[in-house]
Amino acid sequence: MNTYKLNRNKCIYYALLITFCLSTSCVSNKKIAYFQDIQTVNQAQLENAIKFTEPLIQSDDILSINIFTLNPQSGTVVNQAASTPTLGGNTNNSLSTQSTGFLVDKNGEIELSLVGKVKVAGLTTYQARELIREKVSTFYKEPNIQLRFANFKVSVLGEVSSPSAYTLPNEKVSILDALSLAGDLTIYGRRDNILIVRDNNGKKEFARLDLNSSNIFSSPFYYLKQNDVIYVEPNKRKVSASNSAQIQTISVVASVISVIVLAIANFK
Repeated sequence: MNTYKLNRNKCIYYALLITFCLSTSCVSNKKIAYFQDIQTVNQAQLENAIKFTEPLIQSDDILSINIFTLNPQSGTVVNQAASTPTLGGNTNNSLSTQSTGFLVDKNGEIELSLVGKVKVAGLTTYQARELIREKVSTFYKEPNIQLRFANFKVSVLGEVSSPSAYTLPNEKVSILDALSLAGDLTIYGRRDNILIVRDNNGKKEFARLDLNSSNIFSSPFYYLKQNDVIYVEPNKRKVSASNSAQIQTISVVASVISVIVLAIANFK
């Protein structure tokens, strides 16, 4: 093959390569896998880094409280509470379920029949349970108290399969649990820049987590708190696909390159 044909073939090859890159935005998939450095992490250090802190009760929380006594009927008066709508975990983000519970008011208090107002804000569910047990013991002998969040809700938005608000049955929930409920990230979601928005006593806190790194396990945001918001940012490929102006530009450039390629191929 002479030098002219070799150079012509190289021109055709590079022109087609440029066209392909422009049409696909040349996005690398090397950052799709989670925890890529997990094999280099010392297991003992990793276990010590993962710590769960019980969430504290805040104003506007809804608590499910059940009081059981030796006489089952005697606890029904205290257990009565208004039915309060809570967000269900579904793709329509609608008020779909009814949750019976006690609303924590702006003063951080709940009001129980017979007992009256009880200050629970700033306490864990365990501490609140023991406090209510102490107050109820005035009226009932050896009461059994069950207390949990009725509206432990996290919202998952952005590039996930099923973005929604999810009401969870327990307090120990990690970001991986929440993403699993949402059907995991789509292929367009950025795994290295997950945003967590947290409301801490009326103040917003923000954190960025990298699912590609094992450092996520030592983050104070690894375990979620009630009303946390998780936002998965779209990657460059999704942004490019959504930008109609850029798509039109790519089409024009690709057409010009195609004409050039044909001209070179037919040139003698």
